[in-house]
Amino acid sequence: MDILVNLQAFLATADSAGFSAAARKLNVSTSVVAKRVTQLEARIGTPLFHRSTRQLRLTEAGQRYVHRARSLVADATDLLSRMGEKGHDLVDHLRIKAPTSLTVARLADAFSAFQTQNPLVKLDIVLIDRPVDPVTEGFDIAIGAFPLSFGGVVDEPLCALKRLLCASPAYLKKHGTPKHPRDLVDHRCLSFLPTGPEWIFDGPRGRISVQVSPLLSSNEGHVLVRGAIAGNGIALISHYLVADALRDGTLKPVLPDFPIPELWVKAAIPERRRNAAAVQALLTLLKTSLAPSL
Repeated sequence: MDILVNLQAFLATADSAGFSAAARKLNVSTSVVAKRVTQLEARIGTPLFHRSTRQLRLTEAGQRYVHRARSLVADATDLLSRMGEKGHDLVDHLRIKAPTSLTVARLADAFSAFQTQNPLVKLDIVLIDRPVDPVTEGFDIAIGAFPLSFGGVVDEPLCALKRLLCASPAYLKKHGTPKHPRDLVDHRCLSFLPTGPEWIFDGPRGRISVQVSPLLSSNEGHVLVRGAIAGNGIALISHYLVADALRDGTLKPVLPDFPIPELWVKAAIPERRRNAAAVQALLTLLKTSLAPSL
């Protein structure tokens, strides 16, 4: 168990960038954390941190080993949890990458419900709006809708993500309603930054691609919603973010005869963590919370 607690001290120090903060996180004294890290460095024969009076920085070796160490600690924690008596609470520490807008709107409640059901599972939730390889960046689960896959990673589909164009009645009255996707080049457009200014539509004769010049781009969907409601342009946005505004008429669908292809929200999981009990429990809850689509 010495190796395990020493690895935990190493990870806490790397995450906190200091022995004192790591000690508070682990609920032990600063000297204990420093001793455990020193023992680990002696065991592997190389320093893991650059030490100075002002800061603690990972060495090249520390940067190389930190993600692997995180996986090892997670595996050991999961194994110990499974070896306990049946019926015991899950014990684990999950590091999760999630998109900003979806987390604020939906996933935050799901994560809270999961920890209510599993109070001994620690969650580190990092909001990132770009594709992430969970193996190289040290995540147990990476949630997103980008159509990319990585080696050594299993993709678990969570739900379909519906998107549409919409605008306020005031904007459409002032600027007119486009009849074809090509008309969008003459309109004020509000674009989701991670998916870019190339807007794709399904037309009666196949896919249509339009390169817009956005008046507003943001990686946070609520910003685009507020801009559309204010009459500042036509937004390409996820349906779950504007469902209420569409129901009450604050926003109107645009080009409904040219639907936007659905994306799929998925969870990318390192193969070695796929069967971890806490990972499977969280996936089950997320699928239930998000099904059948957003």
